[in-house]
Amino acid sequence: MTEPYDLITMGRIGVDIYPLQTGVPLARVETFGKFLGGSATNVAVAAARLGRRSAVISRTGRDPFGDYIHQALRDFGVDDLWVTPVDGLPTPVTFCEIFPPDDFPLYFYRRPKAPDLVIHPEELDLDALAAARIFWITGTGLCEEPSRGATLAALKARGKAGPTVFDLDWRPMFWGGEGGASGDGGATGAAAMAAARPYYEAALRHATVAVGNVDEAEVATGLRDPKACAQALLELGVELAVIKQGPKGVLAVHRDGRTAELPPTPVEVVNGLGAGDSFGGALCHGLLAGWDLEPMMRYANAAGAIVASRLACSSAMPTADEVDAFLAER
Repeated sequence: MTEPYDLITMGRIGVDIYPLQTGVPLARVETFGKFLGGSATNVAVAAARLGRRSAVISRTGRDPFGDYIHQALRDFGVDDLWVTPVDGLPTPVTFCEIFPPDDFPLYFYRRPKAPDLVIHPEELDLDALAAARIFWITGTGLCEEPSRGATLAALKARGKAGPTVFDLDWRPMFWGGEGGASGDGGATGAAAMAAARPYYEAALRHATVAVGNVDEAEVATGLRDPKACAQALLELGVELAVIKQGPKGVLAVHRDGRTAELPPTPVEVVNGLGAGDSFGGALCHGLLAGWDLEPMMRYANAAGAIVASRLACSSAMPTADEVDAFLAER
């Protein structure tokens, strides 16, 4: 077997088609940029940009966008070995609108079914998953079969062999809810959360780290107070709970009693999408380096802030030198 990966992520992949104008609704946008996208994919890219050996488990359509994804992954230094095509399904695309500083609606085109939800348990390289220094899964991977069964099978095979991160990643529209990328999901939000919660709880039993914002933590815990959410996540099985609080910063609570609560890193926001994935890649970088909670959260905050100050997601992920320089200026 080859040297274990620093990070293997499993979940959503696609193409982001983002406006090159800000403050303009999609109906009036004239030019767009094409970028590699998908939360789990962006986390792998973020870690690779920080010097970590990473790979993605996902699937695309057998189409030109799928070809683009493979090329983009290789360009970023992310292994595409486990990114395979699905006949008859298109590679997903995602559009957004950009209204800084805090309004970035997402429009997902993932029908009739996204290929990244057609991951089968028997296709998984369980030895590689067990050997990886960090394994990262997302809530979206639990929303439909066969991806749900594959995600839970991967977690079971992993057996907490090392840091196993559950990105709570709440997208209500993938669970029959309404609304945007996070939030209460509109009129059907409560029902969507209720449908998702048993699967979130099942995944948490196999995870060592949970990371998400308050909306996402509510799906797993039914609570909204950040400290109560963190405690509930610990009680559900993880060792470290990380609650992102937007303009209020980030809270990290470890089972051993250590805590860190940091304010956000001030930055002029261009596009907040992707900042959380940059945070996630930097979190993995810190876990691999064995950092304590406070420096790890400060570094992850900085990595997220850098991406928030840029237009794109994957191609905006900072290098270690960029994060170090950013922190040195503050």
